[in-house]
Amino acid sequence: MSSQPIYKRVLLKVSGEALMGSQGFGIDVTVADRIAADIADARRMGVDVGIVVGGGNIFRGVAVASKGGDRVTGDHMGMLGTVINALALATSLRKLGVDTVVLSAISMPEICESFSQRQALHHLSQGRVVIFAGGTGNPFFTTDSAGALRAAEIGAEALFKGTQVDGIYTADPKKDPTATRFDTLTHAEVLEKGLAVMDVTAVALAQENTIPIIVFSIHERGGFAEILTGGGLKTIVSDN
Repeated sequence: MSSQPIYKRVLLKVSGEALMGSQGFGIDVTVADRIAADIADARRMGVDVGIVVGGGNIFRGVAVASKGGDRVTGDHMGMLGTVINALALATSLRKLGVDTVVLSAISMPEICESFSQRQALHHLSQGRVVIFAGGTGNPFFTTDSAGALRAAEIGAEALFKGTQVDGIYTADPKKDPTATRFDTLTHAEVLEKGLAVMDVTAVALAQENTIPIIVFSIHERGGFAEILTGGGLKTIVSDN
């Protein structure tokens, strides 16, 4: 393990569920502050960090569709949830003195800037953490897909997926004690095995753009920085 980061620019996908901690709903500010501290560590190492945040702690569009509602409207509601989470995480980062900007795929100029690749690259070049809100801005696409898309757009060298466990397992380790963790996989193996770490669109987009996916536990303080320097428990999805 090196003391220097392996990657210069990364995209971190944070689920909405991660932000609610042990609560059943909403945002646990203590958890948001801890995740922000990990991101601040990465910035001190000189790593450019873009973040895509989910909204499952507030609203899921598929919940509307499952009860006979309109999926498009439901997904739009979910996108608004991601904006709430992005603003909360930005607040936690700014408390630590980390220069942070929120770019939304849905225009709401009174609250945050609108997304464009040009703006994202500019802010990253100025050393700011960029949080991408609003998913892709389109219904029927998950925030995992948004993570892979933004990673490609900003030229990220890796897509980090912070999850509830420390990698990709053969089954859910919280339900199956015999589940074993993969150290490495290829994008094709993830798709062929039907491993539910990211949706098919996200994995295929990362594969097409030769972006490795690194799956790790978002709940381990200091884990993000450790993995950035080659240590820690994780699963690396790469075709190299």
